[in-house]
Amino acid sequence: MARNYAKETRWENTPEQVKRRVARKRARRKAIREGRVKKGDGKELDHVGSHRKGSLDNVPTRVVSRRANRKRQPKRKG
Repeated sequence: MARNYAKETRWENTPEQVKRRVARKRARRKAIREGRVKKGDGKELDHVGSHRKGSLDNVPTRVVSRRANRKRQPKRKG
């Protein structure tokens, strides 16, 4: 089945998703200022716990490798 790029774009631009993206970028910039991560170091910020809904502000973060962050998936009902 082919990806529906138009549908993905609509979802990414919903107000809720824009707020979450802004919060992720804000956390990354703060970690760069603190010296926890650097541009191009292959590290990402992991928001501790499964925060699938709601705000990411004031959620604790940790520095992990890109591979570790992408591998970890929240538990889903199914």
